[in-house]
Amino acid sequence: MKQVRTRFAPSPTGYLHIGGLRTALYAWLYARKNGGAFILRIEDTDIQREVAGAKDVIYATLKQTGLDYDEGPDVGGDFGPYIQSERMGLYKQHAEKLIALGAAYRCFCTKERLADERARSEARGETYTYDKHCLNLSKEEIQKNLGAGLPYVIRQNIPQEGDTTYTDMVFGDITVPNADLDDNVLLKTDGMPTYNLANVVDDHLMGITHVIRGAEYLSSTPKYNHLYRAFGWDIPAYIHLPVVMKDKQRKLSKRHGDASFDDYIGKGYLKEALINYIALLGWSPGNDQEIFTLDELTQAFSLEGLSKSPAIFDTDKLTWMNAQYIRALSSEGFIDRAMPYFKQCGADKFDMRLIAELIQPRLERLAEIPEKLMFLTAMPDFDKALYFHKRMNTDAAAALPVLRDSRALLQQQTDYAVEPLKEALAGLVEKLGLKNGQLLWPLRIAITGTAVTPGGAVETAYPLGKEETLRRLDKSIGMLEK
Repeated sequence: MKQVRTRFAPSPTGYLHIGGLRTALYAWLYARKNGGAFILRIEDTDIQREVAGAKDVIYATLKQTGLDYDEGPDVGGDFGPYIQSERMGLYKQHAEKLIALGAAYRCFCTKERLADERARSEARGETYTYDKHCLNLSKEEIQKNLGAGLPYVIRQNIPQEGDTTYTDMVFGDITVPNADLDDNVLLKTDGMPTYNLANVVDDHLMGITHVIRGAEYLSSTPKYNHLYRAFGWDIPAYIHLPVVMKDKQRKLSKRHGDASFDDYIGKGYLKEALINYIALLGWSPGNDQEIFTLDELTQAFSLEGLSKSPAIFDTDKLTWMNAQYIRALSSEGFIDRAMPYFKQCGADKFDMRLIAELIQPRLERLAEIPEKLMFLTAMPDFDKALYFHKRMNTDAAAALPVLRDSRALLQQQTDYAVEPLKEALAGLVEKLGLKNGQLLWPLRIAITGTAVTPGGAVETAYPLGKEETLRRLDKSIGMLEK
């Protein structure tokens, strides 16, 4: 039995999109589950859309997510080059062979003629397909055109009669009438191959046994199979994946500006959570398990778990899953991941273990850290209306005497640790005959200037320290006294 060989073949036209990363993940999982090889190939023949640096982003993202590849542009291998622009001679050679086999032909039609034909077809309410005009050119006419230096493309010659059927490992048997298949361009006037030619040639020469890609290729796969048969090559097994949707109507799309892997990392999502969630977009393990390591995904992955139905990218579910991953981090691991965000808001100047203990259980995304901890380094100006709390039955007027008593207590406090502070303030609440919230709510407002903090009054007073807490209380009391 042949070794399983899968590939991921992205175009370097921007950051790695979520749908593309899912394709890479499934191809990687299938190869690893079956003891096979996973190959990275860069399809960079669309020069106009290529984005500078995008290749490096692809390499970095796959390595960052743990999707190591056995062969690729930056790791080498026996079937390279692994960048299509470095394989140009192969495509021209194979296109010419197809002409000799009668499976392709030169087309000299001008853009104007093609535009006129398309307009006529659309006016009749028909889907435009090329009319094979140049298929009937005589050898003499072809030589004359070549001698005159007329530009031409090489088109695939698809039979007009009958059907083409193939079996997909997810969707089953797929049948497409040949009349629905266009004589697409294989080689453009500038000598650049289209996907239709390049992916077939490269997949064959690289020994790809299983082609894993999006379901949008289901109806066009027969075109590729005509090429395989013309060359006399074995047709690979096909695994088409359900479309990833942003909602019930719209497909998740890089062209429409939908978020990439790097976008989500920038928003404070962990790479492990992203890979875990992406794995569940169109695949189910067959049980209720939702949290998987990459090793666990490799063991659990099977084609039987792949769905035919579109998968909707649910950001709320991803965020929930990310929170589980954040809370599962060790204190050291959390601090390491969160340090860039701590530095952003100046929280790195405080006791990191204490800050981690305070905020880690309350986070859904790491990018929330600066907003939640900004009060540590800069207390904002705030309106005294913040003291109002209907349920606590407190407001600015009621807060003033409470804050004066709290300040006097904290001034006398010698042990400024969390538990002693809680005991001392609980004693003051009892002494004043108040509810806990009637003292702790205004105290938290007075020392943070914000109604929402990761922890209560004591948890925020402790990291600030006694001196800073008293300074802030003096400022807040002074504001109320005015």
